[in-house]
Amino acid sequence: MQEIKMNHGQKGFTLIELMIVVAIIGILAAIAIPQYQDYTARTQVNRAYSELSSLRTAVEERLTRGITTNTYADLGFTGSNLTTETSASNANFAGGTGSLVATLGQNAGAGITGATITLTRAANGGWTCVVAQGSATAWKSSYIPAGCN
Repeated sequence: MQEIKMNHGQKGFTLIELMIVVAIIGILAAIAIPQYQDYTARTQVNRAYSELSSLRTAVEERLTRGITTNTYADLGFTGSNLTTETSASNANFAGGTGSLVATLGQNAGAGITGATITLTRAANGGWTCVVAQGSATAWKSSYIPAGCN
């Protein structure tokens, strides 16, 4: 009887193929990780700005009633895990002018910790926003929310 021999082809991946895949993953990670960190920092700054900005309505309402001295709790601030402000922080608007200030800290990214967001009310009722780098170590101007400078 004649013996049939089967040709078994290559099974699995060669070392060079695996090394190429690892190199490609490394290149993609080198590009993606900094982009992700920028995205999260920008998102955290925007969230802190939104939380602070929401207090403007309460300030306006209280000013119409003649109340110029407030704590953040009076304005409805419940705290944030991105800023160092507490509900006991003061927000005084004597003469219709004053500022709401938030300093990034706590769970904010290491590169943006120490930056400040300041919303200032002018006597005419207009609001301006300024975001300052402060002690933030990896600050980029692209982190500033639209409408702030």
